[in-house]
Amino acid sequence: MRAEITTDHVAALLDKLSNGDADAAEQVFRTYEPYLRIVVRRLLPARLRPKFDSVDVVQSVWVDVVEGIQKANWHFQTAAELRAFLVKVTRNRFIDRLRQQRIPMERQQSYDDSHFIEQTPMPEPRPSQVVQAQELWERMLAVCPPAHRGLLELKRQGHSLAEIAAATGLHESSVRRILYDLARRLAEHQDE
Repeated sequence: MRAEITTDHVAALLDKLSNGDADAAEQVFRTYEPYLRIVVRRLLPARLRPKFDSVDVVQSVWVDVVEGIQKANWHFQTAAELRAFLVKVTRNRFIDRLRQQRIPMERQQSYDDSHFIEQTPMPEPRPSQVVQAQELWERMLAVCPPAHRGLLELKRQGHSLAEIAAATGLHESSVRRILYDLARRLAEHQDE
């Protein structure tokens, strides 16, 4: 975190800021922004972190503070006074955002993927897809050496490389290489 603005320096910066000096606003913001983000993160429960961005909260606070300094003529005597004010405004803004999100978060439901997959019916393949799949299978068998057809059948059934390796007695890297070689052969035959 950057060094705190000194008490002597804060008065000059705030004077420039109240006159609309964008550089002064940026300097004050860059100094306090990391500290204010920490304030937001400490208030934020872990389950809500995907819903909130501490930067958004801090930036919305800063917009209001700059407007208050410039239009409402807010004055701060010390850097500590400004920091305390910024912390309070940041906490209040965070609480407002949290209240805005409360109802949507209460309505939101979490789904267990396995439960969702079990209940989601898989669409039946169209007849043309069945024919295309059968033609592809026949082309794969045509380029596959007879010794590897069992391996290919296991892959078609959806077995993992580890399961195929265990069933065939081959190493996983050998299974991967054989399948890669079959895919290469199939691609070469399609180009012909």
